[in-house]
This record gives sequence, structure tokens and C-alpha cells, in this order.
Amino acid sequence: MNTYISAQQTFSEEKKAIRKTGVLIVNLGTPDSPSVPDVRKYLRQFLMDERVIDIPYVNRWLLINLIIAPFRAPKSAKIYKQLWRPDGSPLKIYGFSVKEKLQRVLGDDYIVELAMRYQSPSIESGLKALRKHTLSEIVVVPFFPQYASASTGSVYKEVMEVVKDWEVLPEIRFVNRFLDHPKFIEGFANLGKKYMAQREYDHFVFSYHGLPERQITKGDVTGNFCQFGTCCDKLDERNQHCYRAQCFETTRLLVKEMQIPEGKYTTCFQSRLGKNPWIKPYTDEVIPELTKKGVKNALAFSPAFVADCLETTIEVGEEYKEIFEKAGGQHWQLVESLNDSDIWIEALEDLITKPAV
Repeated sequence: MNTYISAQQTFSEEKKAIRKTGVLIVNLGTPDSPSVPDVRKYLRQFLMDERVIDIPYVNRWLLINLIIAPFRAPKSAKIYKQLWRPDGSPLKIYGFSVKEKLQRVLGDDYIVELAMRYQSPSIESGLKALRKHTLSEIVVVPFFPQYASASTGSVYKEVMEVVKDWEVLPEIRFVNRFLDHPKFIEGFANLGKKYMAQREYDHFVFSYHGLPERQITKGDVTGNFCQFGTCCDKLDERNQHCYRAQCFETTRLLVKEMQIPEGKYTTCFQSRLGKNPWIKPYTDEVIPELTKKGVKNALAFSPAFVADCLETTIEVGEEYKEIFEKAGGQHWQLVESLNDSDIWIEALEDLITKPAV
């Protein structure tokens, strides 16, 4: 009997020894530099994704290549220059730092690679690097807390496009979302509490990246549940994949963790593009309304992002601060993202090693 148990233990140890897991962490992307040509190249790749701008190809090509990229690139390049650090893009800097920290935490049984959905390092290059190893599994972690077709869904599609012709395919597991992961919530809440200990805030703004309403409607498999109203008041099996509902749920979890009273917070959406309706309320319209109600000190969160970038540092941190102050507000404070914090590394370790059942 003891011989049998010993043989089983030896087999398990040998199996463990040959099992290696690849980890591909993926963020949205960033231009290679803040120069106009590099920004234009980034915008073209990003906005030509059919999951980002979901209109017919010819219309999309004309819109991006003849209107948006030529005219928006010079303006965006100026903003990227404000954001850029001496050693590069913050999004990429934090990405490589997370990769290194996560590799140390996970150890030799894991191989971690960083990729960007758009530009470099590409998903293709990340998967190519992982393919060199004898892997039992690849875990893909899109850095988007809430699922959306234009972000997480696009990563899924690109990964499968790259691996579809591989002769040998290891098991591939995707992390779909992590808005309710305890360490994700705790991480943002702790950052918020740091500022709340320094000053009294009379309102809390939770600003998420927006999406066109048509993309939310297309994702409603019931065909009739999504009404852009009370349907987002709770997250259940009917709207579990709805980006807007997931954002409201993220706010509820953060508010509970920070013990923010009802009536003292707002969920809203930023970064809209074009004239078609996007999910509401719009952050830039919410802010003046808050000041009319007497709000003087506001603490702003961007919980759709895990690393500081143009949409957080510049849009929420500076542009919305200017709107707030011009409308009569006194103090606007952006809560930074999780970036490469220890609690974010702990959250990632959990997501990779303890898959949800």
C-alpha cells in the first residue's frame, strides 16, 4: 500500500514538474512615441478595429483615414507629449513593471509576457514568445475590469486569430472580467481612502470610458432587457455581460467598501466620439450640474482603467478639473490607477492561479 502511495506521489510530482503555464497580460495600447506619425499610426490601428467602431468596413475606412486620423493625430500628439515621461508611455512603463513583478511572484512554473492590443509589444509577438516554451496552458488576462466587446472581446478575437494556425494548441483560458475581485475593489478603495483622510469631499465621481449605445443594445441577447435605465440597478444573469451594468456594479462595490453615503456619488461616462448617442450620463455634463448643486470638493475615480494613461491623467485629472473649477468648484482630485501596486499584483496572481468556478 505504501509503495502504491509513494508511486502516486512521484507521478504527481513529475506531472507538476513538466506543467508550465504561459501568461499573457494585455492592455489597450499606446503610440510608440508622441510624434504625429506614431499617434496617427496608433489611431488608425485602434479605430479600424471593427469591434471599436462597428460600422461597415468602407465607411469605417473613409471615416478613420480621411477624417479622424489626419485631423485628430496632431491634437492627440500634443496631449501625449504632456503625458509622456522621459522613459516613455506610462501605460507601457507600468505594463513592463507589472510583468516583472508578476513573474517574480508566480515563479518558474509560469512564463509572463506583456502585450498591447494595439501597437507594440503586440499580441502576436507575446504569443510567439510563449510558443517557444512547452506550455500546458496559456492564461490571457485583458487589463479591463469590465467586459466590453470593444476591449476584452477584441483581445479574445486577436488571440484566436493568432493561434488558429498553430499545429499544437495548449489549453487557453481567458479572464473575462474582474470588477468584483476583492483585491481590485480594495486597491481602488485604499487609494480613495488616502485622499479622504487628507480632505473632506462632498461628492465622489466614478467616471468610466464610454461606449456607443448601439454596442450595448447589440450585446443584449434577450433583445428587450436593456433600456438604459433601471436595468442597470443590479447585476444579474440577464445583464451580466452588459458593460454599462458592470460599471454601475463597480461603483456600488467601491461605495460600499469606502462607506460613501447615498446621494454623495455619481456614475458617469467619458471619452465619447462622434454624434451618435453614447451611454449616459456624460461626465463632462455631470460636472457643471454638480457645482450648481453646491459641490465644491470632488474626488474622481477612473475604475475602468488599471494603469494611468491619457484618459485618466489628462482627461479626468486635468480637463475635467478645468471644467469643474470654471463651473465654480474649488478642489478636484483624481485618484490614480492601480498601476504596478502590490495589491494589483496580488489580484493578478489570484486571477491566474485561482480561476473562477
